[in-house]
Amino acid sequence: MTEEALREAVVAAARKLVAAGLAHGTSGNVSVRVGGGLLITPSGVPYEELAASDIVRLDEAGHPASGSRAPSSEWRMHRDIYASREEAFAVVHTHSLHATALACLREELPAVHYMVAAAGGAPVRCAGYATFGTAELSAQVLQALEGRRACLLANHGLVTIGADLREAFRVAQEIERVAEIYLLARAAGRPNLLTDKEMAQVVKQFGSYGQPETHSPSSAD
Repeated sequence: MTEEALREAVVAAARKLVAAGLAHGTSGNVSVRVGGGLLITPSGVPYEELAASDIVRLDEAGHPASGSRAPSSEWRMHRDIYASREEAFAVVHTHSLHATALACLREELPAVHYMVAAAGGAPVRCAGYATFGTAELSAQVLQALEGRRACLLANHGLVTIGADLREAFRVAQEIERVAEIYLLARAAGRPNLLTDKEMAQVVKQFGSYGQPETHSPSSAD
């Protein structure tokens, strides 16, 4: 895929976050890995106004190309994820309602529903709190993401990774949905959680679910 096509894909993914209720206004951010760096949404530009030319190209050190807009304030987190997770080619960060509510409790998302396996297993950890855009937050996120494709950010939101934008977006959708289920179940009573053995079987089956070209199921029956 050309860089121009990747820019268009980032714009489309950012708008899709709003359409899916995973972001509002200018909250959240989206990026893709590109040779020698990454492409990321700019800071403070409403998604409906985004154009491909607004997407910011950063080098491996996080320096924007000459004449670019200012990158998302969370550029460091995206850059560090790519540096530490060679399988990640897309990162999605959201402030989706239920995942963020759980993050404000500073709690992890346990194995309340088998679709938590979209994150690579359970639990989905909650990264310790740090101010947005800082190296400290980035370090907390990398630790919480270990062995997972998603983590919560304390008092902040959710971040997911994928082999492409479609996968990273799908993981964000699924984890938001499981967070909603968990909070509803807790409001009604005490949820029964899946055991480690049961989750291990789910993760194993996810590896062969669906069509050969898919990375993980978007819903399983």
